[in-house]
Amino acid sequence: MPKEAEGGGDKESKEERAQDAPEQTVRKRVRANTPSPHRGNTLQASPPRFVSVEELMETAKGVTNMALAHEILVNHAFQVKPAELPEGSLERRVKEIMHKAFWDCLEDQLKEDPPTYGHAIKLLAEIKETLLSFLLPGQGRLRARIDEVLDLPLIQQQAEKGTLDISELSQFIVGMMGSLCAPCRDKDINKLKENTDIVPLLKAIFSVLDLMKVDMANFAVSSIRPHLMQQSVEYERSKFQEFLEKQPNALDYTEKWLEDAVRCLREAGPDGSSAASSDPPSLLPLNVHNHAYLRLLRWDHASDPFPETVLMDQVRFQEMQQETERLVLLSSVLLVVYTTTGEAISGLPGLMETLKNTVSVMLADMHTPSFSAQEALATIGEKLCVELSQCLGQHGYSPFSADRKSTLMGQISATIQPDNTVRKLMDSRVQSYFLASLESSQHKTPPALPGGLAPVGKELKELAVRFSRLVNFNKLVFSPFYQKILNKILAGGESP
Repeated sequence: MPKEAEGGGDKESKEERAQDAPEQTVRKRVRANTPSPHRGNTLQASPPRFVSVEELMETAKGVTNMALAHEILVNHAFQVKPAELPEGSLERRVKEIMHKAFWDCLEDQLKEDPPTYGHAIKLLAEIKETLLSFLLPGQGRLRARIDEVLDLPLIQQQAEKGTLDISELSQFIVGMMGSLCAPCRDKDINKLKENTDIVPLLKAIFSVLDLMKVDMANFAVSSIRPHLMQQSVEYERSKFQEFLEKQPNALDYTEKWLEDAVRCLREAGPDGSSAASSDPPSLLPLNVHNHAYLRLLRWDHASDPFPETVLMDQVRFQEMQQETERLVLLSSVLLVVYTTTGEAISGLPGLMETLKNTVSVMLADMHTPSFSAQEALATIGEKLCVELSQCLGQHGYSPFSADRKSTLMGQISATIQPDNTVRKLMDSRVQSYFLASLESSQHKTPPALPGGLAPVGKELKELAVRFSRLVNFNKLVFSPFYQKILNKILAGGESP
C-alpha cells in the first residue's frame, strides 16, 4: 500500500509490534534490580545495577536480531509472510477507511479538467523506489531503463503541460514487474495487464508489489542461510554476551536448571543406583549437559521459568515434549494389546499399522484443552476390540470373549495414569533412546531402538534427530557460559 495512505502513526505501530514480543520477554525474564526468586536470599557479589530505558530498548533490539537469526537457522521452513491485521479490529477498520479515502481522492483528482497529478506523481515515485529495490548489483541496464522512463522531474513537467500519460507509464511498470517477479506471481502480473482502469490498476500494482517484497525477503533469507550457518554460533554467543553485560543476573534460571541436573545425577546414577559420595563419572560436563537437556522434555511450562539460554527454542522443546508424550502413550497402548492378545496376532500382516492408525487418530488432539484422556482411551479400547475380533475371526481364531474384552479395555484405560507400569516402562525407554541419541550424535551412529518401540520407530527416530540437532547447536553457542556455571557447581559439590 502507498506510504501516504498508511501514515506515520501506522508505521510507528508496526515498529512497536515488531519490538513488543522480545521486549516483553526481556521485561518478564530479566530482573535488572532484583535477584532471581530461585536464588532465595543468597548475598549478591555486586549491588544491583539499574538499567536505563534506552539500554533496555537497545538490548531488546539485540535480542530481536539474535532471535531472528536463530529462527532462520534452525527453522528451515522459515518464511516471511505478509502482515495481516485481525479481521474486525479497530486498526484494520481505520486503515481501510484511510486507504479508501486516499484512492477516492486520487480518482477525483484524475477526473478534474484539467487533471491534477499531485497524488499520482507521489505514487509513481514510490513505485520507482520499490522497483529499484528489487534490482541486483549487476542489473545496471534495468536500473538505467527505470530511471529513464520514470524520470520524476520530466514527469512533473509533463503534468504541468498536460501531456502526462499515466496509462502508458502504468503499462511500463507492469512489464517491469513481470521481468522482476518470481514465477509464482505470473498470474498476478497477467491480471494487471488485463486491467485498463487507471485507479484500480494502480491500486492492484501496489498489492502485487507488496507480495513481491515478501518474495524478495524470502529469497534473501534462503540466500543468507548458508553464510549464517558459518557465523551463527559466534554471532549468537556475542549477542548473548552483550545481553549478559547489561543484565548480570540473566543466567539465574540456567544456573538452577544445571544445578537440578547435577543434583539428580548425584542422587542417582544414570542406571538409577545411588551415586558415590565423590563425583562419579556421570558428572562429566557432557553428561550433565545431556541430562539437563533431557529434562526439557519433562518441563512444567506452566510453573517453572524456562532457562534463558534455550528460551528462543521453548516452543520447539514444548512441541517435542508433547510429541514424546503422545508416542509414549501410543506405544503403551500397542504393547498392552500385543501382550494381552498373545501370539494369535503377533504375525498378522498389516494389523499393527491398522491398530496404530486407529490409536494415532484418537490421540492427535491429546494436548488440546478439550481433550479427555479417559474418554479417548475408553473409545480406543472399544475400537481396538472390534478390529481385533474381526481380524481373529478372519484368520480362524476364536473372537474375543466378553471377559477378554473387559480385561483389554481396562488395561488400555489404565495407561492414562502416569505411574502405570507399562507407561512408565515406555517412557523410560524413550528417554533412554533420546539420551543415547545425544551421546552418539558426535559419532554419527544412531542408537538401537529399545524393545517395544518398533511400532513408533520412524516417528521416534525423526524426533530424536530434531532434538539432537537443536541441542548440539545450543551447546556450541552457550558452552562457555555452561562451563563457567558447572565449574562453580562442581567445585566442592556446592551451588554457586
